[in-house]
Amino acid sequence: MDILNFVIAIVALIIAVTAFKRTGGTKDLKKTTAELLAKMEKGMREEEAPVEKEEPRQ
Repeated sequence: MDILNFVIAIVALIIAVTAFKRTGGTKDLKKTTAELLAKMEKGMREEEAPVEKEEPRQ
């Protein structure tokens, strides 16, 4: 039974690695991460910035 579990685990690992490579792998991971962080930071800054409304003059 242990051998069957081991074989299933090896097959699952091979399938996972193959799927990872097909989806692009880690190409430009640093660049992609930097872009995502910049977008997230920009969104957070927009949320934090108070919206100033002009009051009507009388």
